[in-house]
Amino acid sequence: MTREEALRRAREANLDLVEVAPTADPPVCRILDFGKFLYEKKKRERESKKRRVRVEIKEMRLRPRTALHDRNIELRDAREWLQEGKKVKVVILFRGREITYPELALEDLKEIAEALSDIAFVEKPPSVEGRTMSMILAPGRRKKNKREQHEKSEQTNEKPSSPSA
Repeated sequence: MTREEALRRAREANLDLVEVAPTADPPVCRILDFGKFLYEKKKRERESKKRRVRVEIKEMRLRPRTALHDRNIELRDAREWLQEGKKVKVVILFRGREITYPELALEDLKEIAEALSDIAFVEKPPSVEGRTMSMILAPGRRKKNKREQHEKSEQTNEKPSSPSA
């Protein structure tokens, strides 16, 4: 249908001619009430916003030489946050020459991940960003990929060989 014909039909129906797919060849248009169309579009967006779940990220800041007792207190707080369904970003801040020993911070982050492994998994592995090293823990168990599941099933299917006499 030609553009003029479409405009004539829209005027006859007291509606608007709206281009809904301008990139299509030929472009796709609809005859509709544009005000009502915009209202319904905004309404759908509001509904989808209501259903969206915002995950809060809590931050746990440490230093490479943070005492064990202080780290355990932070771990206790992190455990509570994870049980509430929040993510936890563990950040180790380096000052001065501490940056020359990133392996100490990496070891601390691994210990923290291991301590919380019963209720959380590492969503973002440890990475260095400037003078900080961080990782993100998310609540729940890590989903095993197919290869890990296959290896585990093979291990359970294997029968231990009994020593012959």
